[in-house]
Formats: sequence, structure tokens, C-alpha cells
Amino acid sequence: MTTTHHIPDLFALSDIHAPVLRPGDNDYADEVTGFNLAALHTPDVVIAATGADDIVAAMRWASATHTPVAVQATGHGANFPMDSGLLITTTRMTDVDIDPTAGTATAAAGAKWRHVLDAATPHGLAALTGTSSDAGVVGYTLGGGLPVLGRAYGYAADLVRSFQVVTPDGTLHETDHTNEPELFWALRGGKGNVGVVTRMTFDLLPLARILGGAVYCHGEHAEPLLRAWADWTRTVPPQMCSAFSLLRLPPIPQIPEPLRGGFWARVAIAWIGDTAEGERLIAPLREATPVAVDTVEEMDYAAVDRIFMDPQDPLPARESCTLLRDLPPNAISTLLDEAGPTAEDYPILMVEIRHMGGALSRPAAVEDAICARDAAYFLETVAIVASPLAAEAIERATAALNTAMAPYGTGRTMVNIHGAPGDEQDRARAWTPEVYAHLRRAKRTYDPANLLRYGHTVTPA
Repeated sequence: MTTTHHIPDLFALSDIHAPVLRPGDNDYADEVTGFNLAALHTPDVVIAATGADDIVAAMRWASATHTPVAVQATGHGANFPMDSGLLITTTRMTDVDIDPTAGTATAAAGAKWRHVLDAATPHGLAALTGTSSDAGVVGYTLGGGLPVLGRAYGYAADLVRSFQVVTPDGTLHETDHTNEPELFWALRGGKGNVGVVTRMTFDLLPLARILGGAVYCHGEHAEPLLRAWADWTRTVPPQMCSAFSLLRLPPIPQIPEPLRGGFWARVAIAWIGDTAEGERLIAPLREATPVAVDTVEEMDYAAVDRIFMDPQDPLPARESCTLLRDLPPNAISTLLDEAGPTAEDYPILMVEIRHMGGALSRPAAVEDAICARDAAYFLETVAIVASPLAAEAIERATAALNTAMAPYGTGRTMVNIHGAPGDEQDRARAWTPEVYAHLRRAKRTYDPANLLRYGHTVTPA
């Protein structure tokens, strides 16, 4: 049952020029709904921010009234419903400025990666996007940001130059590696624990075209493709980025034929080098199993969404992840036993293993809170929660898979794809014990009252 808490007089928000919404208002439901429909927010008040001044005023009011706060841009990472407090939405803050001479982009709090790509690609520049350009720039980067081209270039947070951020006391800060370095550290990999980012400046890449797409085979051929891919990942250069997936796709119009309604094994590819060399490198994958669909081609980087073909419409999703030290033959057998062709009525839409290493393993030029640099692979699951009965089956299957794969893991997750955060011990798995303790100290400095407590947050030390 949803509990509504008393919120002090909203006339105290008179400095805010943005829409202020309460339950029952006409636009309230649309404003609180994000991309992930599994987490339905019911805050006591919503501020639909239009600029940094709105966020400053909102945070000052929240601090004065001891009101807990959450922030939502696109809602791709919405995995924990809030049932009280203040929700700040940033969907109206989508400005993107490109400096082609400096090779940088400055994105406002609610900008999506699609906004950045549309602005940057005319200059021959690219951004370190994830598998969907519909995701928000800021939330993705605060969690580290695992890009499609991560092995080649590292984490999205590695390219951040500066943030403009409002801390919970309502103070507007400009921070970079020399100005308030502790705040800058916590914002790169520490998620939304120390403030609300209003603007972010980051480096772009001089990259116009890539070789990208995917090789699909029918699910019954998953084992030879997975074993070939695992061996292949130990030989390819860091310019080659890839992921193996088991896909049980529903029969819905949003999924193109012939993939619709089928069980598939896929290797997604992104290569930044010479096209002919890339084609030569992926030949062993095409030879490993009968290929049913092959979408690999040279493409404009702006078309990067075609590689993974993530859903474009909101849906109720449940995700989880674990970082893997290695992918030996026993680990492959374990994965296939749990989620392979013999797993009947398996409730998980996607089981994916991303190849890590390369630039993802190198230390950051400026220390940050990312704790996945020692992982060789990354295991992710995504399921669609269509009903309470489906949710129970998904939870059982997810727990069984992660438990079975635990002997091959580092014991940690990545905060952006951790899934619904549990207790403190569960949340802490997104960082090493040392970084988690450091993040709690930063939380004590910038948010001692723990106003930013929704989602994957930590408690002040």
C-alpha cells in the first residue's frame, strides 16, 4: 500500500518557475513515468525542472523541509519505486553544445545520447554511448557508463571533463579534477549519491564510421557459437568490441522478422579499425555455426543502435548483472545448463556476456569510483515482468543463474545494471570495500542527511 507523507506548504517553492505537480494533477502520471515501467513512482511532489535554477531551489526546499529526493531523466535505470518525497524530472533540460575545436560536448541533465549523436556526428565526432542512444547521458555516466566501444576507449566517465552539480544543501558547484576533486571523484562511478548534476562536459572521439552489427544463429546452435566466441575473445585486439547473447524474443511487432518470436544466439560486433581487417577477424564466428541472420556492415557511428537493437518503447524490465574473472569451459557449460537450449520455458528475455578488458581494464587518468576494471567479462540478464507470476519465475531463474556463475565472478556488479537494490550488503557489491567506504565518506560530506536515498544509493559514513 502506498504511503503519502505530509509535505510542507508548496508556496515555499515560489522561486521555481518549472511545473510543480501533486498526485491527482492532470500531468502527474505522465511526468513520473519513465522508460522502465517496473518501477512506478508515486512521489508527493514532482518538480519538472527547466534549468539549474529550478534544481537549486528544489534542493534548498528539500533540505529545509527534510524531504527525500530522487531524480529522473529518461527512467531507463528506474529500478526502485519511490512512494513519497520529491521527484525532480529533467526531461525538459536537453540542450547539447558541441565544441568541434576542443572536441567536447556539454549536455544538460535530461539530454539523451541521441541528442549528443545528432549534434556531434556532423562534425565527424562520436560519443561513448551504450547499447541504446535513448538512454540519458548523465545517469549513464554517473554509473560509469559501459559503452559499445568500451574495449577501444574505456568507460564514458573516463572522458568527463567537468560537472555542474547541485548538492543537497542547494549549493551549485562547478567541479573537475582540480576544483573539488572529491566531488568529481564521487560523480564518476558513484551514481547519484552526492548531488544532482545539471550539466556535464566530456570529450568526444574523432570517429565517423565503424563496422558493426551481429551474427545470429538459431538457439539450438548456441553452444558451438559461444565456445568459439569465448576462444576468439582471447585473441582479438582491443579495437574489437563484442558480446554474446541468448535471446528469447516475444512475438511482438516491435521485433523485426525473422527474429520475432524466436530463440536465438547472437554475437554483436563493433570494430573501429579497417573494415577488411574487421571482416577477416570475425570470419571464425561465421564459420562456427550455421548463420541464420547477419547484419554486420560498415555504418555511420550515428547508427550504433542497429548493433544491439535494444527496445525503443517503455516496458517493465528486471535486470541483473555480475562481473566475471574469466570464462573457462566449465563456466560455459554452467551457463548453458541454466539458460541454454535445454532450459524449457526459461523466463529471461536476454542472457548476455560482454567482453571486457582492453581500455576498460586500464586505470583512469583521474581516480574515480568505477570498480569493474579487473573483470574479463560481464554477465547481464534482462527479463520482461508481465505479471506477478512472471516476476516470481524471473526472480528464481535470475538467482539460480547468478548463483551458478558465482564461482567465476569477482563478487561485484556494476551499479547501472545491478537491478533493484537490496539491503546495504547487496548495494555495496557495486564497489570494492575500499571504494564503498570512500563513497560513504563523500556521502557524509555532501549529503549527511541522506536526502538522496532512492535507487542505488549508500548511507553516509
